[in-house]
Formats: sequence, structure tokens, C-alpha cells
Amino acid sequence: MFFRPEAKAALWRWREVLSAAGLVLLGAWWITGPGGLLVLPGWAFVLGGIALAFIGVQRVRFRGAGDGAGAVQVVEGQIGYFGPETGGVVALTTLKRLVLDATREPKQWRLEAADQEPVIIPVNAAGAEALFDAFATLEGLRTERMLSALNTKHSHEVVIWERTPLRPAHALLH
Repeated sequence: MFFRPEAKAALWRWREVLSAAGLVLLGAWWITGPGGLLVLPGWAFVLGGIALAFIGVQRVRFRGAGDGAGAVQVVEGQIGYFGPETGGVVALTTLKRLVLDATREPKQWRLEAADQEPVIIPVNAAGAEALFDAFATLEGLRTERMLSALNTKHSHEVVIWERTPLRPAHALLH
């Protein structure tokens, strides 16, 4: 192998951003190329690369080390967590509230659904990066707020998303 495992892991963590940079460079090369034959596809590559870079940076901010206890699996709209002490499965359609609990180390996601016990998932569980796409399907979820709550140093619970808010409309979630 050409790369140390740490360098390989860092490159893999930033894979979307690196791919986006490649698209932007290829698009810029086509735009400035001879004859202007590939100008329109070049601009499409540049714009697509910028969009991919934006999404990639969000994913990097969401990803944990993946070395925590248990494993997360997202299949057909259901989030499953299988840990050494707890576990459970919750359907996204039945999810009522998503909470980030920063009172514990590591931080934990608490998925509260109707008629079942909450599913508690450590943010650094194996496969937890799949939660980003699952959470993105929740109507009204503010991704930037979720990412800032995940990456700030606080020691309290933060309600990230609620299906039907239990608070007045003028009160913020965080």
C-alpha cells in the first residue's frame, strides 16, 4: 500500500469533497480548453462540483470516528441500532422527536417514536454516518443547526427535530 492507514482514513472521510474538487478542476479545464467545444459541459461540471462540495463538507462535519459501541443500519426507512447493551429499530414514519444528548460521553442520538421505547445511538457507532441521509428525509429538519449542535461543546440535550412541536411557534429549538 502507498498510504498509511491514518492517511487513508482521512482521505476516505473527505471523499465527496475530493471528488468535487476533481469535478471542478475537470470542468475548469474544459472551459479553458481550445476551441470552446466543451464550455457548456465544463460549466455543468463546475456547478455540480460546487454542489457536491457543499454536501460533502456537511457529511464530513457529521461523520464520527465509527469506533464506538454497536452498529447502525438504515434499511428502507427504518433505523436499526444493535449495541452491546441496548438496541432497537424505529421507522422514520413513526419518529416523533430527534434529540442530541450531549450529557453523555460520547454524545448520543435519542430517537423517540410513538408506542415504543426510545432508541439511543452513540454518535460514533459503526455505520452512524448513514444517519445523515436518514435524518435529511425528515420534513423541516435544519441540517446546519443539527451539525452545529453536533460539533459544539455543550453538555445538555438539544431537540433537533419534532414532528409536531410541543413548543410555541416563536420559540426556537436551540
